Amino acid sequence: MSRHPTPTRADHDGFCKVENWTLVSDAKGRAVGHHVTYELELPDGRILRTRVSHPVNRDTYGPSIWAHILRDQLAVTADEFWKCVKNGIAPDRGIPVRAQGLIPAELVFQLIKNVGLTPDEVGTMTKNEAIGRLSRYWETGK
Repeated sequence: MSRHPTPTRADHDGFCKVENWTLVSDAKGRAVGHHVTYELELPDGRILRTRVSHPVNRDTYGPSIWAHILRDQLAVTADEFWKCVKNGIAPDRGIPVRAQGLIPAELVFQLIKNVGLTPDEVGTMTKNEAIGRLSRYWETGK
């Protein structure tokens, strides 16, 4: 027997509201009709999307569909989900990446293809270090 209650559509909707998911609108700015649809942009750049069937009520989910929703749509464990729903504690999604520190894809490509660095080596560099390393390669060939 599970230590968590059977999840409902209302629990699913409540989770999205606590974590500040964005309600998806159609092209005319209206709420999407068949399901209540939410999106959440994660710090790593992925965008999660989940759908809560109408009506948002106390109807429950079966174990198989619930496992799919947790894993593939919400990207959380059951413990994280219930901590959010019951206690208002949003899951730890990591620290947002600061966009100004990201290394552009073309620069990463040049460092790997031309300079001969590994993806792991490039991954440890700051943007300024990566620019400096490619500049050194262009100046010296090394």
